[in-house]
Amino acid sequence: MSTQARPAAAPRIFAQRFSATPRGARLARRLTRYHLDGWGIAYDTELSDAAEAIVAELAANAVTHGRVPGRDFELGLTLRIEVADARADVISHVARKSPGVEGESGRGLVIVAALATEWGVAGRKVGKTVWAELNAQGHERS
Repeated sequence: MSTQARPAAAPRIFAQRFSATPRGARLARRLTRYHLDGWGIAYDTELSDAAEAIVAELAANAVTHGRVPGRDFELGLTLRIEVADARADVISHVARKSPGVEGESGRGLVIVAALATEWGVAGRKVGKTVWAELNAQGHERS
């Protein structure tokens, strides 16, 4: 009787820098779905949809409001989504504002708050990191 060693489970960590452009934000969103699917969280599940929406909002904010010329933004994904940009502005004032009915912006963090189990902002040496956590229990494929 022979026993075979099982390969170690693939790490559930993804981190990459993207250009602070709409194209970079779109790629971050697409790679989120790709990596979640590889981790057993199927496309078009509630968790995958929520993660994609959170990454889309945070990456769009990093590109639109956190952009510093010549600097990228970074996506970290572990079911704790982290998007770091180069601007050190505190965004608490943004989270307190209610978007106007006709306004075209200002809803991103409201969406993040609705989809995440928890979210927040952390300072870093250069800029800030906006993070959101998702509960993956019961959403993974067997």
